[in-house]
Amino acid sequence: MALNFNQYATEGNTFIKDYAKEMNMANDRDKAGRIFTAIMHALRDIIPPEESLQFIAQLPMFLKAIYVNGWNIKKKKPKVRKMAEFLDLVRAHDWPAEVNDFEYSDEVAERYVDTTFIYLRKYVSLGEMEDIRDSLPKDLKSMIYSNLMF
Repeated sequence: MALNFNQYATEGNTFIKDYAKEMNMANDRDKAGRIFTAIMHALRDIIPPEESLQFIAQLPMFLKAIYVNGWNIKKKKPKVRKMAEFLDLVRAHDWPAEVNDFEYSDEVAERYVDTTFIYLRKYVSLGEMEDIRDSLPKDLKSMIYSNLMF
């Protein structure tokens, strides 16, 4: 199989354009990209590595690259039990832009997380989303559960 990097770039640009529009950031693709990356990196920090591997197996190449960029699979998992802690972790992955990107608002940050998981359903099966949900602490299950049917 030949690698077609131009195709990956085209697909990635289409993704970020559509994702930014979905996030109501059509004029700020950079911000949308930072937010998506921060959410994906926070997710990989809290789910088991085996679940991460099953998750990325369903992603297109350009999204796999975002997910694994900088990943240290042996890094100790942070203790994240509540949504506020997850949002803090997302913001930490967005540093130093988190103030501008998330506007000091948990409500805005949570809306971005919800929208991201809804959008990921274009690429990830319902069963895999349920598996990720099952691996989350009780107070975090709702970030995926409420969006499974979209």
